[in-house]
Amino acid sequence: MGPARSRRRPRPPGPASPPRRPPVVERPSARPGPAGGAGERSRARSALRTALVEGALREAVARQGEALGREALDVLDVGGGTGGSAVPLALAGHRTTVVDPSPDALAALERRAAEAGVSDRVRAVQGDTSGLLGVVDAASADVVVCHGVLEHVDDPQEAVGHLVRALRPVGTLSLLAANRTAVVLARALAGHFGEARHALDDPDGRWGSGDPVPRRFTPGELSGLVEAAGLRVERVHGVRVLTDLVPGALVDAEPGAADALLALEAAASSHPALAAIATQLHVLAVRG
Repeated sequence: MGPARSRRRPRPPGPASPPRRPPVVERPSARPGPAGGAGERSRARSALRTALVEGALREAVARQGEALGREALDVLDVGGGTGGSAVPLALAGHRTTVVDPSPDALAALERRAAEAGVSDRVRAVQGDTSGLLGVVDAASADVVVCHGVLEHVDDPQEAVGHLVRALRPVGTLSLLAANRTAVVLARALAGHFGEARHALDDPDGRWGSGDPVPRRFTPGELSGLVEAAGLRVERVHGVRVLTDLVPGALVDAEPGAADALLALEAAASSHPALAAIATQLHVLAVRG
C-alpha cells in the first residue's frame, strides 16, 4: 500500500478504571419470527454476533470517561471500515477517527456519519497499522479500538506497539481477534476432519492453504502481545461462543430464541471453558 493519505485535516484531541461491571448488552432491534423476510433474519443474526462486543466497548468507553471526568472522549478506531463502532460512539457524543486502508469503506463511513448527523464528530483517514503514526499523532486517543485486524497484519507485535503509542498516558485499548481453538471445532462440525487436525497443529491456527485468515490467537498469545506493549489486561472474554454453532433456523423459528441466545452468550463469554471455543477473543486493556 502506498503512503497513507488523510481524507480530512486532523483535529487536535482533548486530554483508570472504576470497578468492572458485567457488560450491558442491548437486544438486537430486529425480532424476526417465521414470517420475517430472509434479509430481516440475516440482520437479526448479525446483530446477535456483534451485540456483546459492542456492549462491552460502550461500557469500556464509559468507564474511561468516568476515570477522566469527561463526557466526550477521543476514540481512534483502526481498521474501523464503514463505522460500525465509530458512528454509534459518535452518536454518544465522542469524537471518533477511523483509520482504514480502503477508500470505499471510508466513503461509506462518511455517508453513514452524514445520515446519522454526526459528520462533525467522525473523521475518516486512509492508512493502516504499519503507518498509523504517520496519519495520527502519538498519545492522541483516550480509547483505541482495533477489531478484526491483527489476524491480517505482517507483525502483530509491531501493530500492537503502534496502537499503544497512539494511546494517551491514561487510556483503554479494545482488541478483537480470531480465536485459534474455535476453528478446530468449526471445521470438525462441518465434517472437514483433516482441516480440523491441521488447524490444531498449525502454529498460526490455519486449517490449510485455502484458509482466508492468515493467523489466529490463543487468549494467552493475545494477552501477551498487549502486556509486552506496556498495558494491563483487564478482561478477556469470548465473542460468539455459541451463536455460530446454533442453527439459524432454530433462532428464526422459536419466539424469544434470539433474546435467550443473547443472554446465554453474555453468560458464557466469561466462562473460561466456554470462552475457549469462542469464534473471537475480546481483550480490554488499560494504561495508567
